[in-house]
Amino acid sequence: MAETKKKRPKKIGLIILIVIVLISALASLTGFITDWMWFGEMGYVSVFLKEITTKLVLGVPAFIISGVLAFIFLKLLQRNFLKHGKLELNDPKDRKRINIVTLLLAVVFGAVFTVLVVSELWFEILQFIYSSEFGRTDPLFLKDIGFYIFKLEFLSDLSSSAVVLSILLIVLTVVFYMLLIGFSDVRHEEQDVYEFEEKSEEDINFTTPFGNFNVPRPHINRPRSDGSFMTKLRALLSVAADEMVILGVMFFAALAARFWLLKYNLLYGGTGVAYGAGYTDIHVTLNVYRLVIILSIISAVMLIVAVKRKKIIPAIIFPAVIIAVIVLEKPLAGVVQNIIVSPDEINKESKYIGYNIDYTQSAYNLKDISIRDFSPQNTLTKQQVLDNMETFSNIRVNDFEPAEQFYNQTQSIRSYYTFNDVDVDRYNVNGEYTQVFLSAREIDENRVEDSWIIKHLKYTHGYGLALSRVDRVTSSGQPALLIDSIPPVSDVAEITITRPEIYFGESTNNYVIVGTNEQEFDYPSGESNMYCEYEGTAGIPLNFFNRVIFSLREHSLKMLVSTNVKSSSRILIYRNIMDRVNKIAPFLAYDNKPFMVVGDDGHLYWMIDAYTMSSYYPYSEPYANGTATNYLRNSIKITVDAYNGDTNFYIVDDTDPIAETLAKIYPVLFKERSEMPADLLRHIQYPTALFNIQAQVYMKYHMNDEEVFYQNEDLWAIARETYGQTETQLAPINFIMKLPGENDAEFISSIPYTPSGKSNMTGLLIARSDGANYGQLVLYRLPKDRIIYGPMQIEAQINQDAEISKEFSLWNNSGASYSRGNLFVFPVEESLLYAEPIYMESSSSSLPEVKRVIMYYGDKVAYEGTLAECLDSLFGSGTGDPLMTDNPIETGKEMAAAIAAGTTVPPETTQPVDGGEGQGEITTPATERTQIEEIIKSTKELLEKLEEYLESIPQ
Repeated sequence: MAETKKKRPKKIGLIILIVIVLISALASLTGFITDWMWFGEMGYVSVFLKEITTKLVLGVPAFIISGVLAFIFLKLLQRNFLKHGKLELNDPKDRKRINIVTLLLAVVFGAVFTVLVVSELWFEILQFIYSSEFGRTDPLFLKDIGFYIFKLEFLSDLSSSAVVLSILLIVLTVVFYMLLIGFSDVRHEEQDVYEFEEKSEEDINFTTPFGNFNVPRPHINRPRSDGSFMTKLRALLSVAADEMVILGVMFFAALAARFWLLKYNLLYGGTGVAYGAGYTDIHVTLNVYRLVIILSIISAVMLIVAVKRKKIIPAIIFPAVIIAVIVLEKPLAGVVQNIIVSPDEINKESKYIGYNIDYTQSAYNLKDISIRDFSPQNTLTKQQVLDNMETFSNIRVNDFEPAEQFYNQTQSIRSYYTFNDVDVDRYNVNGEYTQVFLSAREIDENRVEDSWIIKHLKYTHGYGLALSRVDRVTSSGQPALLIDSIPPVSDVAEITITRPEIYFGESTNNYVIVGTNEQEFDYPSGESNMYCEYEGTAGIPLNFFNRVIFSLREHSLKMLVSTNVKSSSRILIYRNIMDRVNKIAPFLAYDNKPFMVVGDDGHLYWMIDAYTMSSYYPYSEPYANGTATNYLRNSIKITVDAYNGDTNFYIVDDTDPIAETLAKIYPVLFKERSEMPADLLRHIQYPTALFNIQAQVYMKYHMNDEEVFYQNEDLWAIARETYGQTETQLAPINFIMKLPGENDAEFISSIPYTPSGKSNMTGLLIARSDGANYGQLVLYRLPKDRIIYGPMQIEAQINQDAEISKEFSLWNNSGASYSRGNLFVFPVEESLLYAEPIYMESSSSSLPEVKRVIMYYGDKVAYEGTLAECLDSLFGSGTGDPLMTDNPIETGKEMAAAIAAGTTVPPETTQPVDGGEGQGEITTPATERTQIEEIIKSTKELLEKLEEYLESIPQ
């Protein structure tokens, strides 16, 4: 009985220990398990398992094979050790210990090999296996570029690993032999002592004619080694000589392979005037590499010879020569560069400069730029303005930062809502192709109560968006909203939001649980709140096991013990859209400016641009200092449903071999462009980030002549402007415009160039985004024989205008401050125009207001209250009338037809402009006057009426 009582505590303790171990194991696997569940929810389990299965499929055989080979190698060492004759293991226990050590060393070696080759290089191995061809070879070694993009990095890392592993094998051999020697005795056969004992049971008895004799058996006494280090070292060298030869040969073979691959690295960098291998690299460095390869092979052969002949000199002379050659390479290259190349650099380097230009243009997709010579004549007529009203009606008088401030101050509705940033896109607005600003209204998780229920069960989603035209402002100078309020109120027939909830966004960093006993906050309504229950398909069901797993993941028991959470409840994780796509496809690079799209189904979708890139495109220069990237494509567009979280990856550039290879590796992940819904496909944009990089590269690589390139004769710079009150470089600007020579208006990005160090304009680079033209780049090349004003020269013209300077000074002295918006440069027909909005911010208001618009054409500056007035000022009364109508494009065509027919254009057209919630409706005359002019007119009319009234009074 007593024994039973004693056993029971032991059993309980064992059970507790097992439970603790299980919980610890479960806790360590929670990240893996929950990620597996999440990828299953997303339909991308194969993507999640790709890394694991690849490592297992490649790693397990690699571990077994390398471990077994290492074990066999060590057993052969042991066998050779015992066969040698000078060393022996006398103690059976020592033999057993050596066998255990042999097994452990083999396992360690197999693990190190697997980690170095498989665990670290698994993705490179997949790229190697599924590599695609570029259909173009490098100019030096004539290998397809796919070899450099998909194979070179893996081979280089593999060769480096081979050098490391050969060194590890040498160390392993030495360590193993030292262990064997530590356990062994040194046999001294020449010192064997024969001792005869007078009495011994082992004496030899034999009979002779003279009688029987008893002779003691000779006994050989082999004394144990004296333990002398030198004795054992000499024994080691005599025993390990053959193995050291094998390992030495392996090392020199790996070294030769390493330098064979290093020659390809000459295509990235170099010492010439252009990026990539130049004259000195090819005639000196490449030959040094080839010499090292030859010397490595000779060193391996001479090592064998040296051991056979037992001479040390042949074994070390050639490795010493290798070291000398490597050390002397840089001084020799310097001598050749300074004595042979520099005095005749253009002739020596011309061919390689040509390679650099050609391959850099290919790497950044700049070879197919359509170059159109554009010589502004400034002969634009009123009718031509009306014919191009698609362009003028989309000139942006709002800027991103003021619009974001306006949205946050007027459309946040509650303090916990925020507009993260403002994006630009295009929609049909009442039949008109219109450029708009829009921004999603999300929950600011830092502004809600820090309570588990509030953060994770109650405030689960943002709500709707704000949308405004870029070319219109209210009477107070603020963006004129087309979609506002909660729930969303749309003034646009073509845009209807039926599912405004945003469960997945840019600011949704917390997990939330839906389908609980706690109602979700939907949106505020007056003094009360509206509540809802999630109706989507996203989320992982929270059965008991999942609740335990996610409680461990979140290090909180609240999910497990909360009575609000049911078995049918679901948890939504990775709700931040950037975290989401990075989790699914970490091998892509992502644009940090996702934008929201309203689908035809009334749902809200996020669109994210993803890039494929490489640092291994031959002769292509990296686009910026501090980066090695020298190949870039925006081949993949991603859409994320803001309500359900469905995340889809679409390959939109099927000419990109990297995207092709990724599609082979992850066939379930990527969809074709044709599979993207048409309503979303209409909104894809040429990314500003990519366009900016291309524009930066093209400043230098528009030069195709090697001599011009060498002398930097035609180096360009991106134009600068005054933004706010500070000079800065222009960023790419979006337009909807009808390009010269084209029939229809389209959504484009543009950026102007000036000659390096000068302010006049030399070119205008355009990126097209619509339909079949998507991705096409157009350069409007300006003449060099006359001055075309650049943005900073236009800014100077504005500063010199007396009326403008006077008003700017007046504003600054009245407690307000002015700031300049982006300066827009746009070609129309055969003319070039400039436009810039002017903001005023009073000390009593934090919202900048658009107060003036400046247009520059020819030698004229128009400084007016509206864009329409600017057009009237530059091209005659009534030119700006279409901007005040419901459909400026159609009205512009009508007015152009009336002018052509010689009929009279109506002097005024009125247009009600909705200023947004609480701002009412105003009527705007065709030639809109400033507020001061209206006050003067009204006052004058009032005085006239007063005078008439006084005159009518009898005296």
